[in-house]
Amino acid sequence: MRTHWVLLVTMVLTLTLTLLIEGYTQHMFGFQDDGGNPPQGPVDQVPTSVENGGPVISAGGAKPVSLTPPAHTVVLSFDDGPDPTWTPKVLATLERHHVPATFFLVGTGVTAQPDLVARMAKDHDELGLHSFTHPYLPSLPGWQRTMEMREDQLAVAGAAGVTSNLFRPPYSSGADAVGNADWATMRQLGKLGYLTVLVTQDSEDWQKPGVKTIVRNATPPGATGQVLLFHDAGGDRAQTVAALDTLIPRLKARGYRFQTVSQAFHLADANLPSSTGEHLLGVGLLWLLKGAVWGLDALDMLLLVAGLLGILRAVISMIAAARHRREARKEWGAPVTEPVSVIVPAYNESAGIEATVRSLVASDHPVEIIVVDDGSSDGTADIVEALGLPGVRVIRQRNAGKPAALNTGIAAASHEIVVMMDGDTVFEPDAVRHLVQPFSDPGVGAVSGNAKVVNRRGLLGRWQHIEYVVGFNLDRRLFDLARCMPTVPGAIGAWRRAALVRVGGVSEATLAEDTDLTMAIWRDGWRVVYEEKAIAWTEAPASLGALWRQRYRWCYGTLQAMWKHRGAARQSGAAGTFGRRGLLFLLLFQVLLPLLAPLVDVLSVYGLLFLDPVHVLLLWCSFLLVQVVTGVYAFRLDGERLGPLWSLPFQQFVYRQLMYLVVVQSVATALSGSRLRWQRMERYGSHQEPPLSPASGTRG
Repeated sequence: MRTHWVLLVTMVLTLTLTLLIEGYTQHMFGFQDDGGNPPQGPVDQVPTSVENGGPVISAGGAKPVSLTPPAHTVVLSFDDGPDPTWTPKVLATLERHHVPATFFLVGTGVTAQPDLVARMAKDHDELGLHSFTHPYLPSLPGWQRTMEMREDQLAVAGAAGVTSNLFRPPYSSGADAVGNADWATMRQLGKLGYLTVLVTQDSEDWQKPGVKTIVRNATPPGATGQVLLFHDAGGDRAQTVAALDTLIPRLKARGYRFQTVSQAFHLADANLPSSTGEHLLGVGLLWLLKGAVWGLDALDMLLLVAGLLGILRAVISMIAAARHRREARKEWGAPVTEPVSVIVPAYNESAGIEATVRSLVASDHPVEIIVVDDGSSDGTADIVEALGLPGVRVIRQRNAGKPAALNTGIAAASHEIVVMMDGDTVFEPDAVRHLVQPFSDPGVGAVSGNAKVVNRRGLLGRWQHIEYVVGFNLDRRLFDLARCMPTVPGAIGAWRRAALVRVGGVSEATLAEDTDLTMAIWRDGWRVVYEEKAIAWTEAPASLGALWRQRYRWCYGTLQAMWKHRGAARQSGAAGTFGRRGLLFLLLFQVLLPLLAPLVDVLSVYGLLFLDPVHVLLLWCSFLLVQVVTGVYAFRLDGERLGPLWSLPFQQFVYRQLMYLVVVQSVATALSGSRLRWQRMERYGSHQEPPLSPASGTRG
């Protein structure tokens, strides 16, 4: 397996594990703040000795054992902790009155506050288990109950270095409230060695009835022994702390002893030192869950960054596009009328080369057409020669790649302005004329045209059409305005021959030769501009596999070009402007933003599973609304019908994921040092009848 795939798989598995752990432990179950217990249900399977017995139950043997606390004995028991605010105050109160207590701990709280648990064990308070995530255990399958207890046990072992055989079910009360489902849970856990500890009196502090009421509820009648229930977590426990300060002295004055469960019921010590293995597993669990919490916090922060970047890009692009549209109405200067050379590199382009050449011959600007056949095996050159069209030259060479074919064409060109295009592209009749007008400015070294998707009838074609209009062309308006155009597309671009010669022609150093050449032109001090009226129709990939290969090459090549020309950021003049603006834009919005974009989907799924789905759907719809507004604006600017935008919501479920996964894999490939080979796109001959151009009202 290649290194970048190992890196990708590792990242995906780590992210998935982080979210599953955090979601299960923090959001799958939760405290019922009202403290209410589920209905009791049938009781016919509950032994009478349990139903009428004491609060401590051994249910693992053939015959259950129920224990009752001795007279004048009080066990203070606390559920749902530890809590970073209230547990320390409860512990301080107990220490001040010199009484012990038994704390039934929730595993998620233990992992968040391990130091508090260690303090309890050190102060000789007794630790019991209250499950890991505080679910209603009878509603869970047996394996999940076992897992809940095992994780809780490991958390305590990792935090305090001890284990416990005491267990209190969440949402439990006294023995007389045990139903068949509760009994089945007690039986299962009893066979695992746990003693179930219920209560005899509930202070009902979870209802926050007031200090006096809590004291009254927790005061034993007569001299009977009691297991009292309080809570040190799950909400504001100020009343609990205040009630303890009143209750403990009062019961001491009545001759009551305060003991732990093990002491009161004359049991073996419930807390024994954990084995080395259990302690290490527990420590590992603590760090794993702490890492999951940190990981989700980091994801939340990254999601915020992604959201801000997305909104920032949309706002900046629309504002810049509006201004660019106003400025684009101005003339460049004196009309450029001299002939230009058009270079068509072709490798196995038999499906569409005739339409390409005929569109150039129909140009309303004088052109010299040079078709460079780069070792085609499908008769591409023969098709062009058989046309017998005026002004068309065919140069045959052994297969050497697109950059070499372009350089051959440049060397053979007769004119100062050179237009380059792909062999699967068709020009509008006025495309060349519009494309070369910016060269009336002697500082312009290259011009980007307006590439549009010709095969846009299928769903995949519509999605690419939307991307070309909303993404590529909207961005080009911004780049043009900011003087930092990073790419003159291979489908339609014009170049000043002097500029090409000075930068050494088309380089083979990257897989994005058009981006590489554009950046080289900037670094040589030339300006690169966008001419939206120069329209060309290009054939887009017709399958997801072909699209993946094309975009993977584009993205990886762009990364190569960015790295190659990173020095532009330190240059002065036009090169420095491009470097500090263009490279930064590419880094933020075409590398960083796509890398963060998966978080929108990942955290949306996380939210639907573990959080409020309505809230998540509203956020997702807001995200979609921003894209729709941007899309409508871009289509209006480009003179396109809005009809294809109906497919934009569906684009969010396949196409968008494919595009950002391309970026993720490209970055992973670059980081791993792998070398990507050229991926040629299959041609389909989609130019037999190009769609009507909204700009010119003609067909290419």
